[in-house]
Amino acid sequence: MNEENVKKILCVEDEPEMVDLIRLILNRRGFEVTGASGGVDGLNKIRASRPDLVLLDLMMPDMDGWEVYQQMKADNALKDIPVIVVTAKAQSIDKVLGLHIAKVDDYIAKPFSPQDLLSSVEKALAKPAK
Repeated sequence: MNEENVKKILCVEDEPEMVDLIRLILNRRGFEVTGASGGVDGLNKIRASRPDLVLLDLMMPDMDGWEVYQQMKADNALKDIPVIVVTAKAQSIDKVLGLHIAKVDDYIAKPFSPQDLLSSVEKALAKPAK
């Protein structure tokens, strides 16, 4: 795969083991995965590197995922980057609210299978840019 076509994914997640797991799954498919250790770090890295996709945990100590998401959507330079919410809060009401109110691109509940993650990432990256 040529370097220019490598999709960059930023995983905003406060659990290093989860970042490692996601990196392991996605690297095998040729994605370049970078981790951010929390919401503030995540926003800084999103602004600095403009990833092709953001995997966003909701429950983080410094700034929660919804706050990161809202700041991204309020920034013209970042608002078109697809976001997949990754959360342990698997209540279906959250999923419905998240997808409809916030217009996130997709939603994965932990624990997820490698296939769930891959198909969600591939689906989000295949959507035409808004």
